[in-house]
Amino acid sequence: MIVKNEERISVISAVGANGEGLVKEEGCVIFLPFAFLGEKVRYKVLQVKKNIAFGKVLEVLAPARERVKPVCPLFTKCGGCQLQHLKYSEQLKLKRASVADCFKKIGNLEIDVAATVPADSEYGYRNKLQIPVVWQNGETVIGFYAENSHRAVKTTACAIQPEWAERVIAAFSSYIKKCSVRGYDETDHSGQLRHIVARCMEGKLIVTAVALSPLPQTDELIGALKSSFEEFSLYLNINDKRTNVIFGERFTLLYGAGRYSVKGDVEYEFGAESFLQVNTEMSRKLYKKAVELAAPRENCAVVDAFSGAGLMTAMLAAKAKKAYGVEIVREAVQCADALARKNGLTEKMENICGKCENVLPELIPALQKKYETVTVVLDPPRKGVEYAVIEAILRAEIQKIVYISCNPATLARDVGLLVGSLEMTKNGIVKKDDCAARYAVAFARPFDMFPQTKHVETVVLLSRQTPDDYLEVNVELDDDFLTKAESKGTYDQIKQYIFEKYKMKVSNLYIAQVKDSCGIKERANYNHPKKENSKQPQVPEDKRKIILEALKVFKMI
Repeated sequence: MIVKNEERISVISAVGANGEGLVKEEGCVIFLPFAFLGEKVRYKVLQVKKNIAFGKVLEVLAPARERVKPVCPLFTKCGGCQLQHLKYSEQLKLKRASVADCFKKIGNLEIDVAATVPADSEYGYRNKLQIPVVWQNGETVIGFYAENSHRAVKTTACAIQPEWAERVIAAFSSYIKKCSVRGYDETDHSGQLRHIVARCMEGKLIVTAVALSPLPQTDELIGALKSSFEEFSLYLNINDKRTNVIFGERFTLLYGAGRYSVKGDVEYEFGAESFLQVNTEMSRKLYKKAVELAAPRENCAVVDAFSGAGLMTAMLAAKAKKAYGVEIVREAVQCADALARKNGLTEKMENICGKCENVLPELIPALQKKYETVTVVLDPPRKGVEYAVIEAILRAEIQKIVYISCNPATLARDVGLLVGSLEMTKNGIVKKDDCAARYAVAFARPFDMFPQTKHVETVVLLSRQTPDDYLEVNVELDDDFLTKAESKGTYDQIKQYIFEKYKMKVSNLYIAQVKDSCGIKERANYNHPKKENSKQPQVPEDKRKIILEALKVFKMI
C-alpha cells in the first residue's frame, strides 16, 4: 500500500505526457517530476488518490544516459521549465510521443506523427516576458509561480528569456523598492502591482504594468526603464477583478509610441495586446509549413481563424485570391489592418473583429458562394475551438483544414470531432470506433516552439475524404480470397460513401442482400445466417436505393 509521506526507492518504468517519470507499484501509478525512464530514484510520496499518487524525487541513485545538468539554478523550483534535465534530442522525442499519445487516448485516432522540428535556440528564445508580482511573506516578490501553485519563486533572470528580460525585471525591482510599491495579494485582493508583461521584437520593447489600481510615481518607473532601453513603450493596465486573467480592459499609454513595426518576410505591427508566437525563429518555420499545407490557389479563399496580428493571414493572402482573418482582440485587428496597408494587401486581405464561433458559421457559406474553394486555418488558444466552429466546418464540407495548436489534448479532441472518431452528444463527447471518417489526417508534425518545457506546437492537415480517395488504392489479392466484383468496392468503402453523402448507416447484411439481388457473387458463408432457418431483417427500400447507387459509383453494377 502506498502511504503519504513515506520514502521509497524505485526504478522509473515509463514517462508521462508532461515528461514526468512513472512508477507502477502495488496497483498504483506514481508520478515523479524530473525523473526519467530507467533511472533508480529515492522519492517521497506527497499525495495519494485511489490508484494514482504524486511524489518528489529526493535523490537520483542511478541516472539515465539522457540526463544532463540543468542550466538554470531555479530548475525544479520554478514552474516554467520541466525538461532541462534531459538532452535536447530526448526532449524532441518526448514531444512527438506526447502528441501521438493524445491522438490515440483522447482523439481515438492512430496518427503517424512526424519527428519534432527542433528549435534553432535551446535557450534565450522567448520574445515575451509575463511574470507575476506578489505580496508574499511580508515583501513584494517578482517571480514565476512554482508548479501547480500561486507561490512565486523570486526571479532575477530566466534561462529561456533573452538578456533584455533581466533588465526589465531589474528596472521594476528598482522602482518597487524606491516607491514602496506593494505586490498583489490574492488572499484579500489587495496590493498594487500584479504582473509585468513585456514583448521585444527586433529591439523594440513594449512593457505593460498590470495593476489593481493606478500606480504611484510612474515617472520613476519610466526613468528606470530609460536607463536600460533606448526605445520602449510603457502601458498601465488596470485589472481590478478577482481573476487569473492577466489583463483588464483598460490600457493607458504612459510613454512611447505604443505600437511598433517589424520588418521580415511581411512587415507588421504589434502592440501590448497583440498575439504573436513567443518564439520568433520557430514561428517563421511553423507559418511557412502551414501556408505550404494550405496551398492556397489564385481562385481560393482562406479563412484564418484566431488570426492575431495578421502575420499568417498576410502570408496566405499573398498566394490566395483573398484571405480573411478573424480575431476577437480589436487592437490585434487594427495591427492586421496596418499590416495589410504596409504590404499592399488591402485588396487581398480582410480582417474581421469578432468571436470565431459567431463569425465562421455565416462567413464560410458566404465565401463558398463567391469562390471556387475555401480553406480554413485554425490557430486557437490552448482551450481549442468552440464546437460551433467545428459544426460550421462540417456543414460546409470544407475540403482542407490546417490546424495549429499549442495544446495536444485539445488538438486531439477537435481533430477527433472533425474526423468523426469522436461525437458530441447531449451528455458530452463520446468515442466512435466504427465511424466513417470524414477527414484523413494527411500530415501531423510537432514544432518545438518551447524548448526545455513540456509545451509543444503542432501543425495538422486534414483532407476531406471522398469516394475518389478510396478508388485510388491498389490491392492485390488471390481470387480465392476476393471476387472481381468485390475488389471494386469493399463493404467499408460502400458504407463510407453512403454515410458521407446521406449521413445514413447501412449494415453489411443489407449490402450483401442488395449485391445478391444484383447477381454479385459473394464469398462462401459471407454475411449468411449461421442457421438455415434463422430469420434475417430485410433491407428497407430507401436503403436499397442508396446501396444500389453506391454499387454503381464503385462500378460493381
